[in-house]
Amino acid sequence: MTSRVQTVLGAIKPSELGVTLTHEHLSMNFEHFYRKPPETLVDFFQTKPTLENVGYIRQYPYSSRHNLILDDEEANIAVLDDVKAYKKFGGGAIVENTTKGLDRDIKFYEEVAQSCGVHVIAGTGHYIEDVQPDNYLHYSTEDIYNRMMGELTEGFPEEPQIKAGFMGEIASVWPIREFERRAIRAAGELQPQVGCGVSFHPHRNPEAPFEIIRLYCEAGGSADKVVMSHLDRKHDFTHIRSLHVQEKLSKKKHYIFSKKKKQFVLFNFVSFNYLCVAVDHYLFFLRKLLISSDYYAASAIF
Repeated sequence: MTSRVQTVLGAIKPSELGVTLTHEHLSMNFEHFYRKPPETLVDFFQTKPTLENVGYIRQYPYSSRHNLILDDEEANIAVLDDVKAYKKFGGGAIVENTTKGLDRDIKFYEEVAQSCGVHVIAGTGHYIEDVQPDNYLHYSTEDIYNRMMGELTEGFPEEPQIKAGFMGEIASVWPIREFERRAIRAAGELQPQVGCGVSFHPHRNPEAPFEIIRLYCEAGGSADKVVMSHLDRKHDFTHIRSLHVQEKLSKKKHYIFSKKKKQFVLFNFVSFNYLCVAVDHYLFFLRKLLISSDYYAASAIF
């Protein structure tokens, strides 16, 4: 898998990808994360996003149930329109990061690729423990390994003709829960066997990315195949740039910045809110950044 990119329509050469969005969601359901809106604003959250309420919804994105549904017919039509525009203006590929627990729609990814002419790379793995089906919570590291291996090499159970092209986004909270630890370790064990990349979704706690990379690398995963996503989300850039963290990075350089092995983690920014600040701080000691948009709510596409 190292010399080919597995898309939902088959394997292609890396040179065929073109401009690539590295962290997107074409279809998913985020209703688990619903939060009640402020009482004085409740009326603005009773309908779908409109010009009248979209400002409130973007301020409180998790307080609109309509906003958290990105897998109905209306959302699918909007996504298709957006991806066609992306293709028109030079886009070549999309890395789809929806994993088990967020109601992924593999068949729709295939439809997007076929109708829009854009390469779509689907991920395998698990989102946070809270959104997993009850029967998955007892999965061992080996069970998770075998499931991901099957989706990478044989095909998705729901769409056997389509294979995953990477692992991710594999998500965790803080402190990292036991199921999530098993999922991270499984990715570390599997990565050297298949050679593909891995995308992680860390918690906002500044310690979370370091704990994830420790678990992953100690299980055997290669650091130069990792994308650590969402580091623009309320992470304290001063903390990241501090001597305290640089000391941690130097101690973990075998995992992240070993010049001998030329290993480093790709840090993925998926929001433009803090981009200027983020780039200024992270380029202080990093060599590569990935930037994407990470649409996860209906208000972003309507």
